[in-house]
Amino acid sequence: MGQKVLFFGDAGIDDTIALAYAFFSDEIDIVGVVADYGNVSREQTVSNVKFIAKTFNFPVNVRVIGGAEVPMTGEKPTFYPDVHGVYGLGPIDPGISEGFIENFFEIVNLIEQYQDDLIIVNAGRLTSLATMFILFQSLMKKVKAYYIMGGAFLVPGNVTPVSEANFYGDPIAVRIVLTYAKNVTIIPLNVTDRAVVTPEMVNYIDYKGKMPILKPMLDFYYNFYKSRNPDILGSPVHDAITLMACIREDMFTYKTLPVHIVLQNGNTARGQSIADVRPYAPFGEEEKRHRIAFDFDYSYFFRDFMSIMTGETFS
Repeated sequence: MGQKVLFFGDAGIDDTIALAYAFFSDEIDIVGVVADYGNVSREQTVSNVKFIAKTFNFPVNVRVIGGAEVPMTGEKPTFYPDVHGVYGLGPIDPGISEGFIENFFEIVNLIEQYQDDLIIVNAGRLTSLATMFILFQSLMKKVKAYYIMGGAFLVPGNVTPVSEANFYGDPIAVRIVLTYAKNVTIIPLNVTDRAVVTPEMVNYIDYKGKMPILKPMLDFYYNFYKSRNPDILGSPVHDAITLMACIREDMFTYKTLPVHIVLQNGNTARGQSIADVRPYAPFGEEEKRHRIAFDFDYSYFFRDFMSIMTGETFS
């Protein structure tokens, strides 16, 4: 049995790649997926997760849980079909979801069941995770660790010049989570923007036949990124490398620092993540710090990702 993971996500292209990685890996055991708004609406995310579970024949005990529909800012969420497609899966239409969807409070049951054997990986907006900290702070202390895809530290954002999409989408939720969560690892754009899967990698995975839906999705994704940056070499799989982090500790270079989140609406800096990197800063013992990945070993990523996705050994 692998590491127990409860996955919070908005089931776009890179979430799907992350869940496929987990399915093919013997070292990760997804116990539930919390389907949130983000890349697409919550309703569409639920359909996508059901489609993914059916495509990869996920075990019937994997819970699909309805998450947040709107951010804590009170705004209507903005979706980006040019990035992930109208349905969130590039050109793929997953159809209408069928079957039972778990109540949000099934999260409580999963945490009680697995406790310190459980890692939470949050790959989308942090609204649902923040809600759990508002309602169940003591319970959330039982979780072994939290891995969060979000933020951009001293590098450009992907929504504003300084802000990453997950943190920009609900900065209030981010601040709540970072205030109350313990043992947090942040995997920001510093790392995820460089975790690219090239067209050659995609073609080889497609040739091996383990994941036929990967190529149309990542071709769509790559076309978007290529239109925005002609020099990019492939599709960044932000959520997959975040999930990989919970079992590939030695692939990353980390710093543990205080993190501040900008909240102001109507401001370019909204959702900006600021790490205090000053070596001389007089940090108090009570000041919360979080572990941030600033670099990673791409060769390690390549070998591991390709080995899992093809079933071959890459060295």
